[in-house]
Amino acid sequence: MDRRTFILGGLGALGLLSGGGFYFVNQPKFGRLPSGERLERIKASPHYVNGQFQCLNPVQIMTNPDENRFLATYKFIMRDKTNLFPKEKMLSKKTDLRSIPSNENVLIWMGHSTFYLQIYSYKILIDPVFSSYGSPIFFINKAFDGSNIYTAEDFPEIDVLAITHDHWDHLDYSSVMALKPKIKKIVCPLGVGEYFEQWNFDLNKIHEEDWYTEINLFDNLKIHILPSQHFSGRFLTSNPTEWCSFAFITPKLKVFCSGDGGYGSHFKDIGQRFNGFDLALMENGQYNERWHNIHLMPEETAQATVDVGAKQLVTSHNGKFALAYHDWKEPFNVMDYMSKDKPFERLTPMIGEKVYIGQAGQKFTRWWTEME
Repeated sequence: MDRRTFILGGLGALGLLSGGGFYFVNQPKFGRLPSGERLERIKASPHYVNGQFQCLNPVQIMTNPDENRFLATYKFIMRDKTNLFPKEKMLSKKTDLRSIPSNENVLIWMGHSTFYLQIYSYKILIDPVFSSYGSPIFFINKAFDGSNIYTAEDFPEIDVLAITHDHWDHLDYSSVMALKPKIKKIVCPLGVGEYFEQWNFDLNKIHEEDWYTEINLFDNLKIHILPSQHFSGRFLTSNPTEWCSFAFITPKLKVFCSGDGGYGSHFKDIGQRFNGFDLALMENGQYNERWHNIHLMPEETAQATVDVGAKQLVTSHNGKFALAYHDWKEPFNVMDYMSKDKPFERLTPMIGEKVYIGQAGQKFTRWWTEME
């Protein structure tokens, strides 16, 4: 092979790789960055500073100054993952969503941070992820075997799709698109509406607001977009969209969803604003001291539940993906200890098991102890 042929071949291979990379990152699932009127609205937010969103009290994502999140992700991918995944199928108890009586106020955890709420007959779906991977790449963030027991076909019409932020394990393109014909309204923090507009959702369905905003969609349901201490971005751009927690308020029941995020004074403020909650859905999993600013440690999950004044607790961000270094069972076991002598009732449903919101004394097993 002469030098010219070698160089041309190398340039051709580089071109193919570049072209493939360009095609890959320009797939619709990556979404696009906010622009136009939406970007101008974002710029007017007090939480958007120097071209990106920031927390109420700005924090570093990684507490080790010599390590960034990309390096941490690489180290995690390459490390030994023994005990990070269950050795057998996740236990579950699949509830038929279509057959739930309209007068029942129920919650169904669907693994990780996906929740289905029926409250005052309104049907709310939070952060649906039914894909086999919680990432854009097929070999990263594989779902635990048996954790995907629901598909879009299982759902009735959804009154509200609520998205806490744009990370892949919370905003899943294929799940959202499969659910699209059933979704009546979308509630999300600033910037996240850009994805839904790109994905050709009716703009009248998208309700996209800043922290401390009340959204009134129905007579007996108010949805509040509230702060969390986290970050955003689906590729290389840092914090182009906002992240949030939610409060779902009805005349008799109040539910708080923490979304992802570290511990801060905002939990106590939220508890005072709403005079407590009947139920809190709180992050507890994928934690590590290296990134404790943007994910709750178990003791902080318990304290945050106390801060918001919740009567009952169901934890999330566990039971489906291994995104941290801890044993997959650890979040459940540690919360047993952390919940002792606390003023809330901890509930431990399996994936798909029905929880009656506001009903005390429900019995659930320590199902994870029956698994390897």
